[in-house]
Amino acid sequence: MRLIVVSGSGTESGKTITTAAIAACAMSSGQQVAIVKPLQTGVRNGEAGDARVVAELTGLTDVHELFSFAEPLAPGTAARRQGLPGPSLAELSDLILALGDRDLVIVEGAGGALVHLNAQGETILDLASELRSRLAGIASVEVLLTASSGLGTLHSTGATALAVRASGLDVDHLVIADWPLAEPDLAQRSNLQDLPRYALAPISGVLPLGMGALNQAEFERKSQAGLAPALGGVFDTAEFVRLASRP
Repeated sequence: MRLIVVSGSGTESGKTITTAAIAACAMSSGQQVAIVKPLQTGVRNGEAGDARVVAELTGLTDVHELFSFAEPLAPGTAARRQGLPGPSLAELSDLILALGDRDLVIVEGAGGALVHLNAQGETILDLASELRSRLAGIASVEVLLTASSGLGTLHSTGATALAVRASGLDVDHLVIADWPLAEPDLAQRSNLQDLPRYALAPISGVLPLGMGALNQAEFERKSQAGLAPALGGVFDTAEFVRLASRP
């Protein structure tokens, strides 16, 4: 079993698209894949949550939304407003580890890496640490950080990476999930070179804007093209950075 915990430098940083892209690559190689969204907020009246978005983009049916709160707030805040403490790390870990017969389990966080999941103030990084402790010697637990390509990303990505290190973890993968379809601007070209130093991790993928509007076949093709071999694709990070960073 391989377990990847996907977090981000903030809300709308591309976590769901990245989760779906990794799943699509793994599925294309015949792996058994499960997607877990431990906590979903801001979904009501039959709206599609992140897990359903992944299912629609990839065709994967092994998707699990564990807890959901209607208000579009941090999970801990949304739970508190309903008079609930939110799920504990032990409860979430038990549900995720029940999927241990899959080849790959991808756990997508909510909001940024430091957003509280419950009344105890525990975060997706605490959950990753709990899973790593319980799976020690059995399976790998990797942390993937999604980041924006544009101006302002260096601070938010660097601060998040420091939080990851402070929790006793490492950023194993960095994925940019909003690369422009037109020519990148100066900040985006420069950030390609700077982000690995701020994230303390190599760039393991660059996904273009608009992935969420693709059909399943095209989504799989672009996922493989945009993710490095470590995540199941064929993306050549060094070559992309070399070409895209030119003035």
